[in-house]
Amino acid sequence: MHKLAPLAFREPFGQGEDMSSLCDPSVNIQTSSCSVPSTPSWFGELTFLAHSLRCVSIFSAISECVRFARRRFGLYEVIDFVAVLLGYAASSERILEAFYEHVQPFDDAFMALFGRERLPARSTLSSFLAALDQQAVEALLIVFLEDLFARPLEKVEKTGGLWDRQGTHWVVFDVDGTRQAARQRALPCTSDLPPAN
Repeated sequence: MHKLAPLAFREPFGQGEDMSSLCDPSVNIQTSSCSVPSTPSWFGELTFLAHSLRCVSIFSAISECVRFARRRFGLYEVIDFVAVLLGYAASSERILEAFYEHVQPFDDAFMALFGRERLPARSTLSSFLAALDQQAVEALLIVFLEDLFARPLEKVEKTGGLWDRQGTHWVVFDVDGTRQAARQRALPCTSDLPPAN
């Protein structure tokens, strides 16, 4: 059995000694009484998403192909509202109000990710969504579908997903990682169906 030697603790500051004598001279510690907000935890993921979408020209395609003009939206275009909705979807915020609260200190940087300048107010977003017509929604859907078909998810082998009891492969997209996209449920057991796995 080994005996441990007693630990010797040094007092942090001796007689006539201050904190600067204990620090490496290359370390400079600065503090401020000003409160500075830190970027939300999801901002890095959103930066990656926005960069990826810009590389495949989604933003320019939305600006060129999706037309929805209303006078009361002023300086905003469809891409401004798409940016907010993409940011909200990529964040883990439960409600839009919390998303706006966390993105507000960084609104210029957030909109710059999408090549835009101004973050639409919540009320403006609400008015836009209420006025959005089916033609604009379908045009937006076509832009994303064309991009999806231009770069299919599958190359040689299947890339995950779910297989049902009939052997059909399903690719599941889950925007909110905190919730389950597919759930298990009780399956009927009849002679014409294969056994559940």
